[in-house]
Amino acid sequence: MRRNNCLIITDVQNDFCPGGALAIKGGDEIIPVINDMSRHFDKVVATQDWHPRGHISFASTHDKKPYEVINIGRIKQVLWPEHCVPGTFGAAFHKNLDMTDVDLIIRKGNDPKIDSYSTFLENDKKTRTGLEYYIAGLGIKNIFLCGLATDYCVYYSALDALKIGFKVTVIMDACRGVDVPEGSIDKAIEGMVKKGIRVELHETVLPKIKSRHL
Repeated sequence: MRRNNCLIITDVQNDFCPGGALAIKGGDEIIPVINDMSRHFDKVVATQDWHPRGHISFASTHDKKPYEVINIGRIKQVLWPEHCVPGTFGAAFHKNLDMTDVDLIIRKGNDPKIDSYSTFLENDKKTRTGLEYYIAGLGIKNIFLCGLATDYCVYYSALDALKIGFKVTVIMDACRGVDVPEGSIDKAIEGMVKKGIRVELHETVLPKIKSRHL
């Protein structure tokens, strides 16, 4: 069977949903939309932030306050509250996310010395997760991104997927952003559109998926 498309569900974890350590407003509201879509895709990948204690991205590691920005070598690092630590409730997928159609789980950011927003390439821009080889090996050309957060992990994953050579669509009503610093969501959307990444709603994406008109 010819495979045309892959849905990447980005970091729909408890720590990014209301009540979590790094809660994104409305983070859980996208789950019904994702559940409605996922069964229609040829392949579905779910990603998890997976940070060991003392991770370089944690404000507590540097005795700083959350959301401060520091330079680590040549990398500008936003410092976050401790989140998505393996073995914690916060690292787990939200209970309402339907994992039935998920074919692969990618965990990123597990190197204590490197943060990772993109699900393809860590923030050193050298270390690859291997996901591109999995997708390309199946002959898939079209990638659709949803999840958390619009202005970080979704954004950087979309840019890297485009650079690799995939056709990329971000499903906006299945995403939410953290908006740190303020305005970063709008900036991310504008940047993706300028690069040629499609920004659509799930109601326009699904008919194309079902009909294979991609």
